[in-house]
Amino acid sequence: MSSRSAFVTGANRGIGAAIARDLVERGHRVVGTHRGTGPEVDGVSFVRCDVRDPESVAAAVREAREVVGEIDIVVSSAGVTRDGLLMAQTPDEVSGVLDTNLAGAFNVVREAVSDMVTNKWGRIVFVSSVMGLWGSPGQSTYSASKSGLVGLARSLAWELGRKRVTANVVLPGLIETDMIAGLADRRREQVIAQTPLRRTGTPEEVAALVGFLVSEEAGFITGASVPISGGVGMGL
Repeated sequence: MSSRSAFVTGANRGIGAAIARDLVERGHRVVGTHRGTGPEVDGVSFVRCDVRDPESVAAAVREAREVVGEIDIVVSSAGVTRDGLLMAQTPDEVSGVLDTNLAGAFNVVREAVSDMVTNKWGRIVFVSSVMGLWGSPGQSTYSASKSGLVGLARSLAWELGRKRVTANVVLPGLIETDMIAGLADRRREQVIAQTPLRRTGTPEEVAALVGFLVSEEAGFITGASVPISGGVGMGL
């Protein structure tokens, strides 16, 4: 297995932390981003980054290159949700979700992809959500931002394919992270009832899928949207 350098946004918690940890275990050199203080994931170097701010992203990528060298792998995992009916949401709440989940992914890839193009090898993975295709009441901004990642990946697959750079999306279902801690019991039960496997997933299961998509063996997979949802929303 070749050791590659990876830049993982939102690596300080939840799915992002599991992805960063898994990539380290696979032998890669990993830099993760955070907006808070004191994240700790064994083997991961951290840089402060607000993905909504292009200048912050540029500074974080420069710092990452100083630590691990040119960037081979980008995993865009940073995300937020502000649940609520659209007509009750403020403009700041709407833009906060869209700017983090969608514009933030644009900012990160635009800044880091030059290394991949130059070296004619690269892997880009966006962590979306099955809700981006399925939709969900009270999650219009979240669903819109996550579905946008599918179009972004497909366009990048065309733009970067000749440079041997792949771009794919993973679509997690209900995963046990802090993000779903406030989910109402009734809604949780509804989603699990609509999940053929009748359970929630784990961040480590999502990380294993991402680990494969950034591997050498996945070099013929690009523009794909891969659900990891226990079957919920299948066929979308």
